[in-house]
Amino acid sequence: MANAENDSYFDGGLLQLIGWRILGSLITTFTLGICLPWAFCMIYDWETKHTVVNGRRLAFDGKATQLFGLWIKWLLLCIVTFGIYGFWVAISLKKWRAKHTHFA
Repeated sequence: MANAENDSYFDGGLLQLIGWRILGSLITTFTLGICLPWAFCMIYDWETKHTVVNGRRLAFDGKATQLFGLWIKWLLLCIVTFGIYGFWVAISLKKWRAKHTHFA
């Protein structure tokens, strides 16, 4: 029999996810991409608040201002390397997200 303390699950809903993604897309569009880090943080926060691992809920403490600084750095590295650094941006973003995700 499974122990409730070891259960892992996601309790967010599809309509909530669609709503957050639409809001993030609208914010990004209306700010011409400047607020993309804020939209990412908003969606990451929702996802982690609805994730339970081994009976413990996750939390996300990343800030859009932190991500914006990295975003500028990554953009400059992409320009300097003629786009080659772009292959590492997705991995860098995952590392940053993992660094700011912890148990609540």
